[in-house]
Amino acid sequence: MRVVIAEDSVLLREGLTRLLTDRGHEVVAGVGDGDELVTTIRGLAGESSLPDVVVSDVRMPPTHTDEGLRACVQLRKEYPRLPVLVLSQFVEEQYATELIAGSSRGVGYLLKDRVAEVREFTEAVVRVAEGGTALDPEVVAQLLGRSRKQDVLAGLTPREREVLGLMAEGRTNSAIARSLVVSDGAVEKHVSNIFMKLGLAPSDGDHRRVLAVLTYLNS
Repeated sequence: MRVVIAEDSVLLREGLTRLLTDRGHEVVAGVGDGDELVTTIRGLAGESSLPDVVVSDVRMPPTHTDEGLRACVQLRKEYPRLPVLVLSQFVEEQYATELIAGSSRGVGYLLKDRVAEVREFTEAVVRVAEGGTALDPEVVAQLLGRSRKQDVLAGLTPREREVLGLMAEGRTNSAIARSLVVSDGAVEKHVSNIFMKLGLAPSDGDHRRVLAVLTYLNS
């Protein structure tokens, strides 16, 4: 897996590089601000050598507000299939929803504390690179708290909300079943009910899972 890392803290950037390379991945570039990230990705694209995933901090120079996030949003517009995993010190709902406004495929949003959980972090990077979703449980919890006020999810039962929240974290049905200590069949039934209540027809195919997560995050 080829990775580009955008992080202004040299110590953290080197740490992420070491963490990923020790697990057999290649870090093709490490940059310290949003503009450099955009320039680097455009350069790689010009060589027909886009990375498998970008791992970027949200806040970077010069203002340390949302430079990294804005760079990732711009890159997703230019290269819609480019997987992006952003890291943030705090839970900021607007960033999560803005990043996946176009599509939740190949998108992740994790708190930096999650990096300390090495296996969980590396699994999230790989999942995003493969086109999956990786959302921090704390981000999901805040979005779920907000969504309870919205009519679009009003028809879901508490258990269905819980299943949808775990889907938003990027978990498979089997992983959800293990987390909730229920059978795979029970999870499949809940997922089917969620699709039905959100008005996602079978004709939407595999995109129904993505659409359900988008409905959840944008509610």
